[in-house]
Amino acid sequence: MATLSVKSRSRCIAAGALVTPLLLASMAAPSAHAKNGDTHITGQGIVQTLDCNNATLLVNGTSNTINAKGTCWAVTLQGSSNIVIADNIINDVTVYGYDQTVIYHNGAPAVIDRGRELGMTNRVNWAPA
Repeated sequence: MATLSVKSRSRCIAAGALVTPLLLASMAAPSAHAKNGDTHITGQGIVQTLDCNNATLLVNGTSNTINAKGTCWAVTLQGSSNIVIADNIINDVTVYGYDQTVIYHNGAPAVIDRGRELGMTNRVNWAPA
């Protein structure tokens, strides 16, 4: 039976420590993705109309109002008092913070309201176009 030197064992442990997170990340990756790059809106008081382009819309800040045209893969809000009005959301709506509003006209996304889990009030609703 071969024995490894202390230096060799240290290298094996270091290599394992580097490879393990990569392996776990690749196993946990979702099977479907948005087809284009994500759109990030960060700031305060931004009013903007944009094309979601089948990507994820991420809004971070306070008192932003975003009109998302077309189809969004997902919508994620962080902060407070943000409003997103989306034509269509395919996969999910994830809301962190409080006093957030997401209104979507089409789609049946999963709704993940982390703020509500902590007792904060957010609104995620379907409304006809």
